[in-house]
Amino acid sequence: MIGESASGAELLRLGENAIFRLAAAPIVVRIARGMDRWGDATKEVAVSVWLADNEISAVRAVDIPQPIAVDGHPVTFWQFIDGRRGNSGDVRELGAVLRNLHGLDAPPELFGQSDSPLLRVGQRIADAPVSPEDKTFLGALAERLSDDLERTTFDLPPCVTHGDAHVQNLMFVDGHSVLIDFERVGFGQPEWDLSVTATEFVTAKFWTLSEYQDFVESYGYDVTAWSGFDVLRRVQELKMTTWLMQNVRESAEIQSEFERRMVVIRAGHPDGAWRPF
Repeated sequence: MIGESASGAELLRLGENAIFRLAAAPIVVRIARGMDRWGDATKEVAVSVWLADNEISAVRAVDIPQPIAVDGHPVTFWQFIDGRRGNSGDVRELGAVLRNLHGLDAPPELFGQSDSPLLRVGQRIADAPVSPEDKTFLGALAERLSDDLERTTFDLPPCVTHGDAHVQNLMFVDGHSVLIDFERVGFGQPEWDLSVTATEFVTAKFWTLSEYQDFVESYGYDVTAWSGFDVLRRVQELKMTTWLMQNVRESAEIQSEFERRMVVIRAGHPDGAWRPF
């Protein structure tokens, strides 16, 4: 459909999207789970153009009419970034990237209100191959947290948000960061973006204290000091766990990690490190 062969394509990641790198061209193909994601795919391409216009270092969509529909899936095409994915040494850079993104003026015609952080949690719970007991518990927790979110008073003014602001959504080429994954970009609360790294520090223990302090210093605000952080922490824990539970049949390691996270979520407080996937 774009004049390139799919033969030998390499699966890079399987999550909300199946992401492949073509063997015959420097192109990455993102295949969404279903046609209900068509709007998200369309927005991603538009956001890529808008970020380029605002001189933000971000992945570029291939210059073709897209997305396209293939067998009931929205498909988009992106320029391959020949670099490395972000890691623990890059959390300071993530803070700087988010500060710049949050400072941009958002055109109303491009950015609607950000989706609720719990948008996909219900469907994940319904579809995941886990026990009815786990589904019932997680569904009730999602309802309680939704009510808590409605009562939360935020500290910072609304702005452009990434929506999935973890360090692995940065790529690095020659020491320079490139922002990727625009599926959840919208206009909402910056605390939602900041709570991702904060929860990875507080609950998952992905970061050391020094690394998290680098993130805070780079951005200029510590979301863990805000009175509403506990609600967003529990939301992020739920999102991280329901994202993982979609793939529990893929390996014993994923199944074990899901069970560990459920112990923490049921207890209601952080307890030991989580394994990243």
